[in-house]
Amino acid sequence: MGLVRILVDGFSLLHAWPDLAPGKARHSAAARDELVYVLTQYSDACGTPISVVFDGAGAPPGVPKTEFDRQTVEVIYSRAGQTADDIIERVTHRMRPFGEVLVVTDDFAERDTVISLGGLASSCDNFIRTIEAEFGEMNRALQYHNLRERTRFRRPK
Repeated sequence: MGLVRILVDGFSLLHAWPDLAPGKARHSAAARDELVYVLTQYSDACGTPISVVFDGAGAPPGVPKTEFDRQTVEVIYSRAGQTADDIIERVTHRMRPFGEVLVVTDDFAERDTVISLGGLASSCDNFIRTIEAEFGEMNRALQYHNLRERTRFRRPK
């Protein structure tokens, strides 16, 4: 079975990625928006839907519990008395019949739980390197394509 969804512990990834939204507080709306933007680009590149789960205490007032900013990235805020880990574990278990789920978190206990539920787990640092490698590969392919197109339409002298 293939990878059907990537579940990201939003605040865990934000804390592990200081280069993302520099100068912004890790719990700020600007940092969360930047994370969702980057994950949307990554989802478009790899073709796997992503769910970003934040603890509800960090949700801005008036934000629905679940919002779909884009088609491939789902943003979820946990309810009061519920943690992002609770949601991640439940989704991992429920999606098992459909394929593999990758969970991104730096919480060792959460990674062990996810693996025991049949999911895959990645540290935030490893996932960040994966994203950066994918973006680098995409940029090289784009530069090659642009060069090829530029030479294809040159007029003979």
